[in-house]
Amino acid sequence: MQNKNKTVVKSMDLLNLFVRHATLNLNEMVELSGMPKTSVHRMAGSLESMGLLQKDEEGNYSLGLLFLQFGQLVADRLDIRQIALPVMKKLRDEVQEAVNLIVKDGTEAMYIEKVDTPHPVRLYTKIGRRSPLYAGACSRIILAFSEREERETYLNETELKPVGAGTITDKKRLQQALQDAREEGYTISYSELENDTVAIAAPVFDHTGHLAAGLSIAGPESRLNDERIPELVRQVKGAAEEISVRLGWRKNYLDSD
Repeated sequence: MQNKNKTVVKSMDLLNLFVRHATLNLNEMVELSGMPKTSVHRMAGSLESMGLLQKDEEGNYSLGLLFLQFGQLVADRLDIRQIALPVMKKLRDEVQEAVNLIVKDGTEAMYIEKVDTPHPVRLYTKIGRRSPLYAGACSRIILAFSEREERETYLNETELKPVGAGTITDKKRLQQALQDAREEGYTISYSELENDTVAIAAPVFDHTGHLAAGLSIAGPESRLNDERIPELVRQVKGAAEEISVRLGWRKNYLDSD
């Protein structure tokens, strides 16, 4: 049984090579895996016979069509709200503040899940609420990690109107905030949607490496003070990454652009 387990692990190591490489020949698989050529040849043959790998006429291997079937089944059955909610509740319990999950809907951001703070003083949010993509941390993190052409089109076509006292209405300042968000993996807003509030957001990615949602911690300035910000940043980034991993995301998918 132990030998069979080792074979399964080595087979997975071989398949994982194709996460970063579309095609590999036998020698490349040997070099990248560090396994003996005879073992790689045997495992590649077995994986090919099961439909997990396919080989072209030149001897180059790629992932088999069976992965497309499995991948589509997994994608169809994923419910981001259901997957995210346990992580959101855990984060809420840790920080004792409201946690929101937001997705892109056209040119707006929409709240699709939330868990409230236990404190009596709380922000007004509800599932289905919409906000401009440029205003608020959770909205802006979605804009920041959208495709470049999509960002540029949005910025060219959108008039930045104030929503709260701190809404960014200068396009150069907004572009810098978006760049900072992509580089740092999070963004912070102060009074952008509601006055005297703070929100910290991080991106959630799907199994293809594309943006799936934004996750945020939000609360009044009186509680989300400067002393708490670094730890809250760490926690929201960690929770967003946990949701991403549950959606099938891998770190090497992330493109800093």
